[in-house]
Amino acid sequence: MTAAATQLAPRALYQEVAERLRQQIFGRELEPGSWIDELKLCQEMGISRTPLREALKVLAVEGLVTMKVRRGAYVTEMSERDVREAYQLLALLESDAAARVAESASAAELAELQALHEQLEREVGQRDAFFAANERFHLRLLEIEANRWRQQIVTDLRRVMKLNRHHSLFKQGRLAESLAEHRALMQALGQRDGATAARLMRAHFENGLNAAAAQA
Repeated sequence: MTAAATQLAPRALYQEVAERLRQQIFGRELEPGSWIDELKLCQEMGISRTPLREALKVLAVEGLVTMKVRRGAYVTEMSERDVREAYQLLALLESDAAARVAESASAAELAELQALHEQLEREVGQRDAFFAANERFHLRLLEIEANRWRQQIVTDLRRVMKLNRHHSLFKQGRLAESLAEHRALMQALGQRDGATAARLMRAHFENGLNAAAAQA
């Protein structure tokens, strides 16, 4: 094994551990607010404390884990204020991106968004699949707008929002409402109406916040 390979191996391991922990957190195997039992996880994964602790540092930077002095690591728990502030930031960032996409996206890029929207239409009866398709739509819109700083902030916010116990789409009827909002947004994008696209995207997040608050 070369020296370069030796140097890369530990990094690859802690990244793999971080991804496994992310999936456990998103799948609620590790509940928001719960203490992370490092010894148990090391035994389950067959690893030492070092890659686990490096992985926890990565997740702490992402906001998924909270490190408490002399108490260890905990899965981050979102307060009502956290949820409200995250929605408000997403509304600001994504509404501006929607306006820019409406005004400057190519026909091919708008066709990509239309295809993703059609996937949403097909998945409306499957909550988990709808969540995934919804995220793909929003992230692709940001990729088309191509502000990498906006993409980074929104990706981080969306990752942490998965910790929300009262996700807006859990509310009865919210999937159908969200889909209708997407239809209106697609119409504004197709008409190259930036102001309307921004207004509709902002309302989309405001409605999501109201639904999440109703679930709390």
